[in-house]
Amino acid sequence: MIRRTWRRDESPDHAELGRLLPPPGNPDLPLDRQRLLEEHLMNEFRSSAPDTAPGTPSPSRRPVRRALVVGVPVTAAALAAVVAFNTVAGSAGPGRAAAVEAAVIAVEAGSADQVATTVRQIAAAASTGRLPEPGPGQYVYVKSRVSYLAISHDVDKNESKTWVQPLHTREVWKSPDGAKGWLDEPGQQPKGGITLDKDGPLSRPKNGQDIPGEAPNFSYEWLKAQNADPDTLLKAAYGAVGESGDRDQQAFREIGSILHEQLVPAPIAAALYQAAAKIPGVVVVQHSQDAAGRDGIALARLDERRGDRTEWVFDRSTYAYLGSRGVQVRENDGIKAGTVVERTAVLERAVVDGQKKRPGTTQGTV
Repeated sequence: MIRRTWRRDESPDHAELGRLLPPPGNPDLPLDRQRLLEEHLMNEFRSSAPDTAPGTPSPSRRPVRRALVVGVPVTAAALAAVVAFNTVAGSAGPGRAAAVEAAVIAVEAGSADQVATTVRQIAAAASTGRLPEPGPGQYVYVKSRVSYLAISHDVDKNESKTWVQPLHTREVWKSPDGAKGWLDEPGQQPKGGITLDKDGPLSRPKNGQDIPGEAPNFSYEWLKAQNADPDTLLKAAYGAVGESGDRDQQAFREIGSILHEQLVPAPIAAALYQAAAKIPGVVVVQHSQDAAGRDGIALARLDERRGDRTEWVFDRSTYAYLGSRGVQVRENDGIKAGTVVERTAVLERAVVDGQKKRPGTTQGTV
């Protein structure tokens, strides 16, 4: 992005700027948009700062899916903050890989008629799965290939292009109780990774309307202790999300996050899929594709406000979970219909003997 700068001996004419800018008003910015904007600004703070020392906590809990929020009314002060911390489309900050232009595909319509049958098949496959159980001192390990939306709008030129992170490896380690964790995402996070510890910055879940006290952290131990009851699990998912915006979509994504980066006991995994089917607006998409290029059938839901559809991709024969895809179904915020704004693929899911250790006989470390 091209940015106009002021010399030290100049002062901007604030009155003139006030005439050029529209009145700020008092917009009601949805909570989910506020959080996305905050995450973007925090990412830019981190990318402009020197690498932290090993073991120093860095504030990150989840991947940023939309780094720059556009198309919503903001105050002049908020606009200045976005302009000040925005990066040039396609450029890379320190330690961050350059973004690439997003792919555009034909949008396939979803069908609600096939949800019940498809979920029964997915739940049946999940309920027969045999997974390792983490013991004392061990960690749940998940390795993925991922790409998320990075930049979408040039404020100065008022031109839109959709950029995404290049496909890259993402590895997470989570202790069974959810208290400890680590994320290694080369090209997107500081070298060596960052902590996901429960007492780290931005790591505490928000409390929701549906359950009192602190929201569940959806750790392995928490999931294992639950009854395989879809209604109870669905209530917990709603309790963990924000209290504004499309809460149905937030709950759908919350369940997707659990299924993607956690080791879920087989009966609970089956119940989570059944819980997701109870969320209004869930459909089946016959052809989807994960970040590894694997074709499959998808459970999906459209965010009516943003126009993007989240798709969970399953193997067409075994109904095993493969990954996810996000597709812009209708143009919004300058993002064209058919744009692939998110891709993930689970490559490996295992139990390892310690944080930062990888599966295998040598238990290699980061």
